[in-house]
Formats: sequence, C-alpha cells, structure tokens
Amino acid sequence: MTIPSLDPARPVLIAGPTASGKSALALAIARAQGGVIVNADALQVFAGWRILTARPSPRDMAQAPHALYGHVPVDGAYSVGHWLRDVAPILQGADRPIIVGGTGLYFTALTEGLAEIPATPDQIRAEADTRIADAGIAALLAELDPDTAARIDTANPRRVQRAWEVQRATGRGLAAWQDATPPPLLPLARTQPLVIDAPREQLNARIEARFDAMIAEGALEEVRANLSRWDPAAQSAQAIGAPELVAHLRGEISLDAAIAAAKTASRQYAKRQRTWFRSRLKQWPRWRPDW
Repeated sequence: MTIPSLDPARPVLIAGPTASGKSALALAIARAQGGVIVNADALQVFAGWRILTARPSPRDMAQAPHALYGHVPVDGAYSVGHWLRDVAPILQGADRPIIVGGTGLYFTALTEGLAEIPATPDQIRAEADTRIADAGIAALLAELDPDTAARIDTANPRRVQRAWEVQRATGRGLAAWQDATPPPLLPLARTQPLVIDAPREQLNARIEARFDAMIAEGALEEVRANLSRWDPAAQSAQAIGAPELVAHLRGEISLDAAIAAAKTASRQYAKRQRTWFRSRLKQWPRWRPDW
C-alpha cells in the first residue's frame, strides 16, 4: 500500500468510512515509520466483537503496538469522555500516535475539545425513552434548539436523544455547552490529519465483500457466543450485523436475509459517515486509497 508523505515525528489522524482501509493504512504507516496505532472507533473498544467490528487481527496487532482495542466489556458503557481519558496518557508516551477510526466525534473532541456536560439524571433518560416509545425520535428532534439541531447528526437517534437529554436536564442546548469547551488535548495544527476519500461504488463493493469475509471468519459464531448476554439497548449492540445475526440465531429470519440486511446497514452507515466528515472535518486533507 502506498502511504502519504508524513513527518514521522508528528501524530497522525486517520478518519474514514467503514471498510475504507483505515486500519491497513495505519499499519502500513506504523511499519514504515514506527508509532502506536490508537483506536478511535466507538465499537472496536468492546471485547465481545473482534470479527464483527473488523478489529485488527492478532497477526496485524503483532506487527505494531496497538491501543484501546477490545478493552471494554461487551455489556459496558463507553463515551467520548471515557475515550479522551484513555487516550491522554498515550499522547504523553514515547511512541508517535497514529489515531485511526470512523467515529468522527472522537476526533473532534480530541482536536477541538469536549464540553464538560453534567451526567444525565436517570429520570431524564427514562423520560426520553418514554417519549421515543410514544412518539418516535422526531418528537425529541422537534424540541431541540436550532443551533444544536443544525450541528448534530440528526439521522443518529442516539445523538438526538443525547442532545435532548442535555437540554432537558440543564436548560441549555448542547451547542451552547460545546461552544464553552476547554482546550483540546491535541490541537489539529499539531497533527497530520487525513480523511480517506473512498469512491462510493467501490466502497460499497468492499463493504459487501468484507461482510462475506466476516461470516467466513466466524462472525456468526462470535454472535452466538454473546447471545446469552445480548441486550439490544446496550451500546455494543450498535455493532453493524449484530442485531441481524441475533435475529437469525433466534429463528426470526434466514441467514441470507440477515446478511443482506447487515450489508444494507453497513452501506447506510458509510453514507452517514461520509456526510459527517464532509460537514465536520472540512479542514482535513482528503486521501484517495489505491486498493
């Protein structure tokens, strides 16, 4: 794989949609220049999903230091605040960090700062859940302040619910909290950022081929091993393919239907990522992979 021209002394940030080759690029850079590869994917942190979230393989992890992969229990909770606390000591280490992932919020929190928003009270969370059950996520979206509604990913129900909970609990919109953020851990000017600019049709083909490879590698068996503790409300349940394969294992749909639904969900997720990157990572240089 051809790698971009980089200063081996400066941190590297690699963002990109699912299946775009981010991990392979990070590993190629680490092999050529050294450094520790740091996960910035909100689902690759969970221990239960190695195959399904496309975490680096044991062979890849043996070729370069890796950090923040699979260190959270599958039934645990993990936020961008947790990730910032985990990544902070890595930034102070001797190895140059190569931070790679598809969770754009991790990158903006790292390079722009994260608002110190109070935790959401349980009763507010329950109220939000009830509202969604009764009227859908659109009911919460309609009540957000205009600045917040214009800033968040309104296609992501969890982001909408989080913004509504903040506004309901604090009386202040999420955008206002974000505008009062402390200094970032790693300002963008100190890094070498890039967004993988993957052609849509080629990316969709890679998404389909990768999910077939996951099934061949044992993704269904991985889901079966986690079935006894499956909780659709858990954060880790957002892993694409997990709900579909759970439905198959419970006899609700065929394996072919589960695979087709998971591929569709992956393509939709990649589209949301590309849209988010265009909106929020405008200053980042684009890099076209040579697959």
